[in-house]
Amino acid sequence: MTETASAVPPAPSGKRALLMTAAAAGFAAIGLAAGLYWTMIGRYSVSTDDAYVAGNVVQVTPRIDGTVVAVHADDTDFVRAGQTLVALDDADTRLALDQAKAAFAQTLREVRALYSADGALAATVALRRIDLERRQQDLARRQALAHTGAVAAEDLKHARDAVAQARAALAQAEKNREANHALVAGTTPADHPRVRLAAARLREAYLAWRRTQVPAPVSGQVAHRSVQVGQRVAPGTPLMAVVPLHQLWVDANFKEGQLAAMRIGQPATLTADLYGGDVVYHGTVVGLAAGTGSAFALLPAQNATGNWIKVVQRLPVRIALNPRDLAAHPLRIGLSMDVEVNVRDQSGTQLSSGRRAATVAETTVFSGQEHDADAMIARLMAENAADQSGAP
Repeated sequence: MTETASAVPPAPSGKRALLMTAAAAGFAAIGLAAGLYWTMIGRYSVSTDDAYVAGNVVQVTPRIDGTVVAVHADDTDFVRAGQTLVALDDADTRLALDQAKAAFAQTLREVRALYSADGALAATVALRRIDLERRQQDLARRQALAHTGAVAAEDLKHARDAVAQARAALAQAEKNREANHALVAGTTPADHPRVRLAAARLREAYLAWRRTQVPAPVSGQVAHRSVQVGQRVAPGTPLMAVVPLHQLWVDANFKEGQLAAMRIGQPATLTADLYGGDVVYHGTVVGLAAGTGSAFALLPAQNATGNWIKVVQRLPVRIALNPRDLAAHPLRIGLSMDVEVNVRDQSGTQLSSGRRAATVAETTVFSGQEHDADAMIARLMAENAADQSGAP
């Protein structure tokens, strides 16, 4: 039996050595690329998937109490600013408006009578003055003949009494004119206090009648309709909400450790779960909240109880969306978003300073109602400015 030769490991082949060298080089290249990415890009990027679409939810509420007789919009409908959404029964307000119109017309005519009476009272004063002068002349003639005995003492006494009576009548006429003049001095029938008070009451009645039609404050989608026909509503009762979907933003909740380099004005890219990663939104950081979410929670954390576990806090960061991106791919309130903020540029501030230049939100829907009331008052004033004969 021959002796078995000792086992000798075979030398590594050149192909295996080449593969190991290539793998090492590949890992080194990946590490170098990751290091370069982190140095050039990664360390300037912070991201979160705890972000949601937010926007204005404009409540539609009545300004007077009444019974709902019609509902003109439902959930998911698009409405324009000023469009009537809910109609209330206007029987009571219409009657009050008719009464206010009649009261305004009556007041205007009474005030016009005051101005006319001023001229009549002036004529009365002139008449009383002439009468006083005539009686004074009669008294003077009788006094001149008194020493001759041609005039009896009783006639002289009657003449003196007539002068005194005429003087008192003149004084009364002058006081009456002064009293009437005090009511109209420095005014015209249009701006007389009584007319202005009646106009204010008419304007109030008109606005109450107009407010039976509840308009949409802004343009947008109707959401959360709760009003029903026949319902008795009071001022301030939520009827429905209108959401302007062209005015949306994103509230991104970043961890507190991600906020050191975050500044207002930094650019952000966002993707929505609704559209996936193929649709990219562009935005800008416009503000960082004044406190964490837990600080403003309904039941804030009580960390001083002894049972304390440290939890990483998150701070809401508001990101404004590019209007063109939002118009091309509409979003809805509450949708989930993935947000990535580029924090390379740190020239901005962490907290906003100064007053906001633009108005956050406004509506001009209700301002036109008062102009309509003024036009109605002007029309009624023109109709009651002269009588049927055209005399002033």
